[in-house]
Amino acid sequence: MPRQQERARRTRAAIVEAAAVEFSKRGYSAASINAILEHSNATKGAMYFHFTSKEELARAVLDEGLERYRAIVDRWQDVPGLDPFERLHGLIGDLAHSLHNDVIVAAEFKLVSEPEFAAESRVRGSTVWGRGGYHLAQEAQQLGLFRPGVDLRRFVEAVASSLAGQRYLADLTSPEEDVGRRFEACLEVPLEAMASQEWLERWRERGWPPRPDFSDTPQPVNAPE
Repeated sequence: MPRQQERARRTRAAIVEAAAVEFSKRGYSAASINAILEHSNATKGAMYFHFTSKEELARAVLDEGLERYRAIVDRWQDVPGLDPFERLHGLIGDLAHSLHNDVIVAAEFKLVSEPEFAAESRVRGSTVWGRGGYHLAQEAQQLGLFRPGVDLRRFVEAVASSLAGQRYLADLTSPEEDVGRRFEACLEVPLEAMASQEWLERWRERGWPPRPDFSDTPQPVNAPE
């Protein structure tokens, strides 16, 4: 890549990350373009070369967040040695980690909860991971890991609504809290009601398995300032 193009790419990435920090802290309406420029070390001319407005910049953050959600979901769809519930547990754990440590993901969550972008929530991160969770639930049902007659959509909706509620609660009460344990409970409670007795007995005896080594898989994480 020519040097000028690489410099432009780095400048754009720095602006997007600085915008994510600002959006995740202050929300869309209160976010300051001047603060974004200050934290990205970019000029106003450079920012408007890449983005025509604050809205376009927010959409760039949303799009990058969506790609990171997809990477998390893809990572857990097929992991050797883990059953579908264990992979769903790993997926939810990665979501919690990213919401706490990756400013792009945190900003995506913040933006879709605001009026300006709420209508797009159906095509954003929660939908991507929800579909991934449903595929894992289908696999679990095929393997007989659910109790007979369980409605998979109700299971996934119960997990999803619990995750969203815990995240909003954490924002209200302790924004810096790592929500990992809360998210884990959002999966465990529905499983205790819907998983087969055989699976529950094994899980209660062994617990959740250690997280696999994904060291060869790119995992972009940007810690908030």
